[in-house]
Amino acid sequence: MALAALYFLALAALSKAGFTRLLATLFLPCYGFLLRPPVRNRAFFLLSIFSKACHSKTVGFSIVLPFLIAISVQTASPQLSSAQTAPATAPAATAPASATPAATPTAAAPATAPKLPPPPPPQNQPTVDRPDFSVRTPRPNAPSLGDYDMSAVEQSSDNGVYHLRGNVVIELHNATFRADKADYDEKTQIFTAEGHVYYRNYDQNEVIYCDRAIYNYDTEHGTFYHVRGYSKTKVVARPGVLTTQQPFYFEGSYAEKLEDRYILHQGFITDCNIPHPWWTLNSGMFDIIPEDHATSHGSILHLHGVPLFYFPYFYKSLKKEPRRSGFLTPNVGNSSELGYMFGVGYYWAMTRSMDLTYVFQDFTARGYAHHVDFRGKPTEKSDFNLIFYGVQDRGYMSGGTLIKSPGYSINGQVRDDLGNGWTARGAIDYLSSFAFRQQFSQSFSEAIFAETHSLGYLEKNFSYYTFDTEVSRVENFQDATPGNYIIIRKLPEFDFDGRDQLIYNGILPVFASFDSSFGLYHRVEPQPIGEAAISPYYETSQFTPRADFEPTVSTVMRWHGFSLMPEFTVHDTYYGQTILNSTVMNSTMNRFAPELNADLELPSLERIYNKKTFLGEKLKHVIETRASYKYVSGVTRFEDTLLFDPIDLLANTNQMEFSIINRLYAKKGDVVNEVLTWELSQARYFNPTFGGAALPGQRNIVSEVLDLTGFTFLDGPRNFSPIISNLRISPTPGVTITWLTDYDPVLHSFVNDSLEADVRVKRYFVSVGDDQLNPNPVISAPQNQFRFTVGYGDPNRKGWNTAFQTVYDLRLSRLDFGIAQITYNTDCCGISMQVRRFDFGTRNENQYLLSLSFANVGSIGNLKKEERLF
Repeated sequence: MALAALYFLALAALSKAGFTRLLATLFLPCYGFLLRPPVRNRAFFLLSIFSKACHSKTVGFSIVLPFLIAISVQTASPQLSSAQTAPATAPAATAPASATPAATPTAAAPATAPKLPPPPPPQNQPTVDRPDFSVRTPRPNAPSLGDYDMSAVEQSSDNGVYHLRGNVVIELHNATFRADKADYDEKTQIFTAEGHVYYRNYDQNEVIYCDRAIYNYDTEHGTFYHVRGYSKTKVVARPGVLTTQQPFYFEGSYAEKLEDRYILHQGFITDCNIPHPWWTLNSGMFDIIPEDHATSHGSILHLHGVPLFYFPYFYKSLKKEPRRSGFLTPNVGNSSELGYMFGVGYYWAMTRSMDLTYVFQDFTARGYAHHVDFRGKPTEKSDFNLIFYGVQDRGYMSGGTLIKSPGYSINGQVRDDLGNGWTARGAIDYLSSFAFRQQFSQSFSEAIFAETHSLGYLEKNFSYYTFDTEVSRVENFQDATPGNYIIIRKLPEFDFDGRDQLIYNGILPVFASFDSSFGLYHRVEPQPIGEAAISPYYETSQFTPRADFEPTVSTVMRWHGFSLMPEFTVHDTYYGQTILNSTVMNSTMNRFAPELNADLELPSLERIYNKKTFLGEKLKHVIETRASYKYVSGVTRFEDTLLFDPIDLLANTNQMEFSIINRLYAKKGDVVNEVLTWELSQARYFNPTFGGAALPGQRNIVSEVLDLTGFTFLDGPRNFSPIISNLRISPTPGVTITWLTDYDPVLHSFVNDSLEADVRVKRYFVSVGDDQLNPNPVISAPQNQFRFTVGYGDPNRKGWNTAFQTVYDLRLSRLDFGIAQITYNTDCCGISMQVRRFDFGTRNENQYLLSLSFANVGSIGNLKKEERLF
């Protein structure tokens, strides 16, 4: 660390000697960048992966110094555009004849650094010196356009030149001047003010202090010498960007006002508290067009007085929705598995409604990666976003075997409201191989997710009916073995549904509804490459027809708090193919299955406790009891049914389900909260084999089981389901505890257990969770995964903010994923660092991510906003 301090001290010393630009150029390539790059889909981390033998080593200066240099290269400027040119500088305001030539320096020969007036003392509340631009200043007696008012202690005139001395106030239609003395020439319409000059522009929300000002009232051109002041900031309120309400502060040798722009010479800008700003951007010239853009040439970013980055060309859009083509920030890094990494990209603003981003990444040890993001909004009611990511993997040697994981993924969404009740929606999620996802994904949740869902549909809603046509593709990867996946495809499916309609309004009202569908389906469970034939792998024809029609008639009976809702449904389904002994047959099948349902709700029992507790002034306990009966018959060939979606999981059953719910309400003032909910339920099966669908000694799935709990428990014929317990406690806002557990009376044990507790008090937050599965081994292997998150702070809190998250496999005694983040925010900037750990599947690596944020401007570094813990 002593070497690091010496490095920064030497850099600061060289900056004072005039060598900052030369030295910075040696470290950083001379790129010209725009400020606002589009959001990237992937994180390109730096020095983030180390070999297994190095996991326990600390990061020394030999790593820190290249890391800082690499970050400097990556973040020298956010976006490049070779086609940009500096805007032409308009001529300065014409000075009166009495002004000396030295009074108006030119941009070609800027004045030396002046002795600026002392800035105002540090403060956090709006004052006269640092106004609150969010509040519009009333001006009831403001002059009209073309008029002005002048006042002073002493006034005199000489051939059309007015001389004002002492407490000079000049009111214009859109601005106010104050000074110790001023002169005004009626012929040239030029004001010349000196001594404690104050200028307030009400249209552009600016306050300027200077020693001397020359202002042309007719052209609104002016020059301000030894200038400092404030300008209204543009608050960038989006996730991952530090925000502040502080106005921008600027200082300079002199500033020129040229109609719609300002040019600041030999100065700096910041939105930090003065007089000790955390960051400043220093440049020989700033060209600012309010509400459009700001540019500078040869600017240097200082952090606490230490020069960090050199910007040959700096561009900041001030538009509401800034978009501009340009090269993206180069990104560099190193990986023990991927080798050295270098990436470049380009952002293309194709039209006002479309743009495209391309990023090329070179993994020297593995191959080339390509990232393409194409998005657009062709109309007000339509938009799309498509993302492609692929890697040309050359592979690596392991035990004399070349292991390669090339592949690509495509993700996207499209939306269009066609009018007249028609809507079109689509989502694509395609993955070439699960091994590719495990190897190259930078998100833990994405790397372990083994399914992809692509869908497109056209829908029309009218009256009581809905019509839609759908194409979809679902792929489930069983593991990373090539070819070991299940694909279910619909090309296409047509659905026509009718909602409940009252068809008879008598003593017993009668309601009718229906669901219907017809589609062409395809399912494949291929044999994994390199393995012997394994049952039940099979494949249907490309377009297997299936038609389904399900009309329903229902009614409701109520008597003294009792409610009985009987319902009768007929399932009539036609299949163009069947399956027999894991072989697809071309024989057709028709399934006709009547279904009877009856739901009984008993009167609720309730009691109010007029006793004040920490929960509230009153408590109310409610007990709800329900019973449901279901009978299905006619499903005689369940084992011959091809499975495409839940319609095909219908099985014969004769069952009764009971449930009891306890609710506890608390009242504080006029607010009532449900602080406790505990539901117990269990099903009794009078047909233990479900008409032959429940085979002994194997995992069975039927719709009647999925309706009860999300965990499969049917390992053969049974008379009782597990006892399902669902407990939720929320005693106070910010505290939530959820406990889901299943007790199996057949196994005499808890087979599924899920506990999660979330606590948030002010800026402290803690989340603890544990998922434990202990079913019959024929269903699945036991699992026990622990999750823990703890943190303090938020993205905009000043000072230290920190958070930690981990996913730990208790059964394997292995840390699958861990992440720690620490952030320090000042009044105008912040620095965040993350350390990550992956250890699952083919992954075993560490990552180190860093980001430097500037309030209302953006952030630089390789820590993306979606990867932050807060």
